[in-house]
Amino acid sequence: MNRVDDVPETSDDKKQYAAAYYHYLDWLAKVETHDWFLHQHDPNRRMHAIYIPAKAPSNKFVIISHGYKGNGETMSGYAKMFYDMGFSVLLPDDRAHGKSAGKYISFGWLDRLDYLEWINTAIKYRGETLAILLFGVSMGGATVEMLSGENLPTQVKAIIADCGYSSIAEELTYILTNQYHLPKYPFEPMVSTINRRRLGYYLGDVSSTDQLAHNTRPILFIHGEKDAYVPPYMSYKNYAATHAPKQLWLVRNASHAESFWIDTPAYQHRVAKFLHTYFDPRVIPAQ
Repeated sequence: MNRVDDVPETSDDKKQYAAAYYHYLDWLAKVETHDWFLHQHDPNRRMHAIYIPAKAPSNKFVIISHGYKGNGETMSGYAKMFYDMGFSVLLPDDRAHGKSAGKYISFGWLDRLDYLEWINTAIKYRGETLAILLFGVSMGGATVEMLSGENLPTQVKAIIADCGYSSIAEELTYILTNQYHLPKYPFEPMVSTINRRRLGYYLGDVSSTDQLAHNTRPILFIHGEKDAYVPPYMSYKNYAATHAPKQLWLVRNASHAESFWIDTPAYQHRVAKFLHTYFDPRVIPAQ
């Protein structure tokens, strides 16, 4: 999958939320932001992120991972939600997206290594007392799930994964068979072999589910009940693999990555309730 430089038009079922989406983009354009970089002077490795400092002094820090063909800006609605809860926010552009380098999209597996660097960069600049939340949607949800199995710094306190897939191979097979009506063979092995040559790993070698088996952080899984792109059973599978404190919220009538938009107050309440329990009791869910 080659890099994307322009965010594609949204699906028809999401166009009803366009006014709200652009409202959040306007907010992002007006709030204080700073550009952060990894490997800034290496054009082949440079990673970019938007940093939004909290409106009042706070050790709460969230790193938000975007979806396929998105970028940090496309997560502005989630950024404002956490900003209003007192967080500083980091919005990275993944490899081959936005202002970050990269020729090919790695669907979270190589991105998890960049997010480890973002975590350490945040601690370096903000101090050892930082309390970090990892949050992602769709490909971003899978990214933080894959990241969960790494040796994370103690500053990482919790994870929220919205509609992440169980593995790249399983997601590709699902799309092939359910949307394009193509068989798994020979297409999935062919794509996997191409990926091995270009990015260094077979699709079957990496799995959110396998990584979650090593996770020790409290995690909230969110999934739309009517998700036809990443089916809900993948979150059930990821939930079952997790041995850490965990919650699963299946959002009624929500399609892929629609849970935030279909009922934003309910989404904010559920996220705040999880954070109150597992991240910071000072985060109080709105009644």
